[in-house]
Amino acid sequence: MDEKKHSILIVDDEESMREFLSIMLHREGYQVTTAEDGAQALICLNGNSYDLIISDVKMPRLNGFQLLAHVRQHCPETMMIMITAFSTTEEAVDAMKRGAYDYITKPFKNEEIRLIVKNALERKALRQESLQKKEAVRRSSYACIIGRSAAMQKLYDMIGRVAATKATVLVTGESGTGKELVAKAIHANSGQKDSPFVAINCGAIPENLLESELFGHEKGSFTGATHAKTGLFEAANGGTIFLDEIGELPAMMQVKLLRVLQEREIRKVGGTRDIPVDVRLITATNKELEEEVAEGRFREDLFYRVNVIRLDLPPLRARKDDIPLLAEHFIKKIVPPETALTLSDRALKRLVEYHWPGNIRELENVIERSAIFVSAGEIREEDLPPQLLRSRTDGGAKGGMEELPAAGLDLDGYLGNIEKEILLKALDRTNGVRKKAAELLNISFRSMRYRLAKYGIDPDGDEEELPSDLAV
Repeated sequence: MDEKKHSILIVDDEESMREFLSIMLHREGYQVTTAEDGAQALICLNGNSYDLIISDVKMPRLNGFQLLAHVRQHCPETMMIMITAFSTTEEAVDAMKRGAYDYITKPFKNEEIRLIVKNALERKALRQESLQKKEAVRRSSYACIIGRSAAMQKLYDMIGRVAATKATVLVTGESGTGKELVAKAIHANSGQKDSPFVAINCGAIPENLLESELFGHEKGSFTGATHAKTGLFEAANGGTIFLDEIGELPAMMQVKLLRVLQEREIRKVGGTRDIPVDVRLITATNKELEEEVAEGRFREDLFYRVNVIRLDLPPLRARKDDIPLLAEHFIKKIVPPETALTLSDRALKRLVEYHWPGNIRELENVIERSAIFVSAGEIREEDLPPQLLRSRTDGGAKGGMEELPAAGLDLDGYLGNIEKEILLKALDRTNGVRKKAAELLNISFRSMRYRLAKYGIDPDGDEEELPSDLAV
């Protein structure tokens, strides 16, 4: 431990004591600042941090205990030693209870103060090391969430606080902001992390099957129920269930979910007995549930049940500092390790300027598409999708193409040029093999042939790979 780097603030209304401690601790290699009372110490603390404060107890204007209270609230990492000429056992115990590291009485031996200072700074170093290790473990549990912006730092803190409880959580945010990743991070940092995490999208299951999916069913309870089924709530027992897009939940299922939250019991479709369940519920939506309640589409009593703790995820346009980090992450995720691929400065500038209506999911898709079309080891500006190249740069939520030319625009020709450019890039990427180019663009081979003929494109690639029924 390099003691010369430690800073100490000495606070005492006796000038002789300040000078004595300052000289002694300077000789020990510490950086020392002095203050004549607690009020002046507050001025020193404004914009400065100290590893250790040595303070007298009885001082005018602001005494040592008042200073200790301020330090514990605003500088909790700073160690504090109290010194007094009028020591009592009760006062010493009180100082320790309030958070002082130690309490000593004047006069004291030089060796005594040296040892106490040394031990206090070592305790601080051990505490910092422990906190850093805990932070590293906590951050490793958020490995699925990428971001260092102020908005994300706030989110990490909220996740840590929420995970320590079993309270119901509502995660809100636009589509593509990573709501399920947040739900997984809460679970991974909770006391239920070794129990199941079960997720379901309420809008992806047909209404007539949703009850069975959530609560299970008994054999013969309806046509096609040839065997009993365990529902997701029962499967998640002891752990966490994540209901994504809860705003899509049908009215009847809202009633049944409300009962589960109230009674902590489920009943299978066709069942006659209630099954106790102990699950932590996390829900998510990209809708404004308050508006849904006002319009009568979402039950008010259920809203209050799910809206115990709310986490609002910022859209990507509100955390643009994270775009370079996210882009790098997606490149590593998409491109094989042995393939070196970078992002040009101009391309990165376009990514940062774009308004990202599809948020992180759209960014990942853009990186994947660009990585497919890139011809060298760098994603250039011209490799980006057309919507990024013609987007507005004002950071607005809507974005869109720039203002129309004064003379108007030939829309068919404009769109045709974009489509032709994409077709040519796909063919270049696949060495002219039309079937593979069609697969890259997620269109059928017949649609690919039609589009090539439409723009008079005659690829030179080898079509022997094509099935006989599709060959030209």
